[in-house]
Amino acid sequence: MPTLDLDLALATARRAVEAASRASLAHYRRGVRVELKPDRSPVTVADRESEAAVLEVIRCAFPEHGVLGEETGAHVGADGTRWIVDPLDGTRGFTRGGSFWGPLVALEHEGEIVAGAMALPALGEIYWAARGSGTFLSVNGGESARMAVSGVTAWEDATLSLGEPRILLAPPLAGPVGHLATSCAVARCYGDLAGCALVLTGRAEAWIEAGVQIWDLAPLKILVEEAGGRFTDLSGNPTVASGNCIASNGRVHAHVLRSLARLD
Repeated sequence: MPTLDLDLALATARRAVEAASRASLAHYRRGVRVELKPDRSPVTVADRESEAAVLEVIRCAFPEHGVLGEETGAHVGADGTRWIVDPLDGTRGFTRGGSFWGPLVALEHEGEIVAGAMALPALGEIYWAARGSGTFLSVNGGESARMAVSGVTAWEDATLSLGEPRILLAPPLAGPVGHLATSCAVARCYGDLAGCALVLTGRAEAWIEAGVQIWDLAPLKILVEEAGGRFTDLSGNPTVASGNCIASNGRVHAHVLRSLARLD
């Protein structure tokens, strides 16, 4: 397999979320008809047009690569390398005029996420990272700023960001997650990718998510790690494939893992 051009991969991930942002913003607050997929999750024309925009960017740069997209499924490509795409994470919030939604794009090479990007289009924010290059944020097209997780070490001083409460506050997670939420300084529930963004920008020390798919998490691992943090599943495995995760500043990660190990 040819050597992967990581700089091009990073630029492609960033262009892909920019293209998806433009496609989804064209429908934002205009009102779109919501359909339900077989798993009862919502989908709109904005999801489909955003994924088409992402695929066009990827295919122009890496026509030989495979793709796993939330809306269009698996597209076969070169062995060992694939793009993982969620064109519009947070569709429910999007359809109701919320701000915490956006595209997620990651490149997986030989089993590792090596580049990724995400955007919060309603807030004008774009985040991107590649292995060894750091994590960066640009707001409304302005100058990029390098991201760094917080230095908070004590859980009683920490801010906890929570994902979907219907999963996290139901058995078997309810007990340990509830304890974490009531023993930290403050807990927040922004939802979806915006919840992880709090860790990237140093506004929260940990984010917990569960009950999701690989495309909901794929770029977040590289974004968190390149900002100086730690990303694992709830059992401590460094993977995006478990459908759950802890993203943290690294300093409180062991405490969160120990707490979650005491399930109801």
